[in-house]
Amino acid sequence: MQFLVEIQITLPPDMDGDGRASLLAAELARGQELVAAGAIVAIWRIPGGLRNVGVWEAADATELHELISSLPLFRWLSADVTALADHPLAAALKLIR
Repeated sequence: MQFLVEIQITLPPDMDGDGRASLLAAELARGQELVAAGAIVAIWRIPGGLRNVGVWEAADATELHELISSLPLFRWLSADVTALADHPLAAALKLIR
């Protein structure tokens, strides 16, 4: 099952630079693991902040929650999740690409 996941990170303003850099590096590494595992199908950064939107793959909402909560920045993120369903045009789009 695919989900549209919009994530916004709000780090404490008083977080020290080394701690921030360490967390962001850990987040990138975990994200790469999720991409390799097929959990993150596509992702885009939203300019202007620590925000992104992506398409995630999970068996159900419970598994998706487990995947999102495995992110090192989970404590500081808010996520909007929308379950996705196939659209009749999807097959035609695959032929074009």
